Amino acid sequence: MECPVRLLRQEGWMLEQIENTLNELKKSEKRNFIQSVDLIVSLKGIDLKKPESKFSEDLVLPHGRGEDAVVVVFSDNLNDLGCNILTSSDIQRIASNKKEAKRMAKDTDFFLSEASLMPLIGRLLGQILAPRGKMPKIISDEAEKMVENYKKSVRIVVKNAPVIQCIVGKESMETRKIAENVESVLKFLETKLPKGRQNIGKVLLKLTMSKPVRVVL
Repeated sequence: MECPVRLLRQEGWMLEQIENTLNELKKSEKRNFIQSVDLIVSLKGIDLKKPESKFSEDLVLPHGRGEDAVVVVFSDNLNDLGCNILTSSDIQRIASNKKEAKRMAKDTDFFLSEASLMPLIGRLLGQILAPRGKMPKIISDEAEKMVENYKKSVRIVVKNAPVIQCIVGKESMETRKIAENVESVLKFLETKLPKGRQNIGKVLLKLTMSKPVRVVL
């Protein structure tokens, strides 16, 4: 898990351009709910037939998502983590009801687990969680901090198509904070892509119900 770019303020022009786009976006038709702000990045010069071009990484946004990601912890020993905790008996119960298991997988952003429960999870829930890219990460000694980080995280995936899309905030957040979240994702992509910035094509921002607006970088 990474939270890059905080020290990379020499490229303030990028933040300014992102902020300008966000201000334009916020002029879109108002809805009767608080919309999410989504980042869409098309990639170029990427050969997805090569394994090294694909990745799935969890990234901590500097200012969070505007509302916490849904985190579930599998544990027989931990409690009071500020999230839903499921024990081994819960795992067995949920696994016996495929509809409930699929609903849990759909409604949960990130799963964490004690190492000792991973074999049970793999056997009973692996067929549901693995295809969705939601197999649990092993929880560390600093369980509470790890949960708090994941609440502010997004998953960046390059797999079947040369494009990534992720939430970077809510329209109710300060424009600068959303812009710094966007910058964080772009800087992260530069570190992960084979040719860095050269592999980044169009950068778009959109609200839940709006048309995408291009960020001119």
